[in-house]
Amino acid sequence: MFLHTFPSRKGCERINSFMSWIGGKKALRDEILLRFPIEFGRYIEVFGGGGWILFHKPVGNEFEVYNDFNPNLANLFRCVRDAPEDLKAALQYTLNSRLDFKHVRTLLKTQTELPDVKRAACFYQLIRQSYASNLDSFGGAPRSMWSKFPLIDACCGRLQKVVIENRDFEHLIKQYDRPDAFFYCDPPYFETEDYYEDVGFTQADHQRLADALMGIQGRFLLSYNDCPEIQSLYTKPGIFIESTTRLSNIAQRYEGGKQYAELIIGNYDTTEKVRQQVQLTLWDDPHEIYNILSERTVLFNG
Repeated sequence: MFLHTFPSRKGCERINSFMSWIGGKKALRDEILLRFPIEFGRYIEVFGGGGWILFHKPVGNEFEVYNDFNPNLANLFRCVRDAPEDLKAALQYTLNSRLDFKHVRTLLKTQTELPDVKRAACFYQLIRQSYASNLDSFGGAPRSMWSKFPLIDACCGRLQKVVIENRDFEHLIKQYDRPDAFFYCDPPYFETEDYYEDVGFTQADHQRLADALMGIQGRFLLSYNDCPEIQSLYTKPGIFIESTTRLSNIAQRYEGGKQYAELIIGNYDTTEKVRQQVQLTLWDDPHEIYNILSERTVLFNG
């Protein structure tokens, strides 16, 4: 067992995630943070994925929860938080080969019983070496595991006071809902449910998620692909729906500047934080915020 001195949370603000993930919000993280409520006492990331929003979110005094229904993902985050030196040791001499990739893939596919750190290392190897982090096909590109070790250390420090859960979203929302709770949700997008392994999210779950969020005491912010089915689910009193776009990282290889239409949905006025910052002139260039407000495409104002 390696001894590890955990980095302080101080200075851990706005770091990158140690991993890429399908549907990760790296490209939209600034847009999303601008739409956070001004105040909340607990922050719950319901579909945590790569944690790009959590790691970009400034450290505060609020209670924080990271959740993902994928057990391998939740286990990886726990090992980054609690056993980073053991995890790095397990990754240190990982082979970047198609044969080893297939072997590790089989270990996880057949649910072979493995110690937590070994399972986390295998899963992280698949993330790093697969094409577009799809966990399935070997990418064939040179990848240095060591290059991500500083980020593993930084994310370890950031996660020290974060509760890591592996629960169904409906049960999680019920458990942590309070008047001061703020839920950020980035579920599998409509008609992309099959892209994610071990999550069990179906098309019927889009309705189940909407029902769970509509009855909460706290606030929620939701990111989705822009489609009529999702707009219809959330066009209700008290709901704000905005349209925005993000770059498609994968499509950049074939179509430069390719954009995907996205929805940002909340049960509160999602401009409140930006308006307060304008009033307090906290930004170096207030005109930038006015531009953000004027460029917002509000599809529904509940």
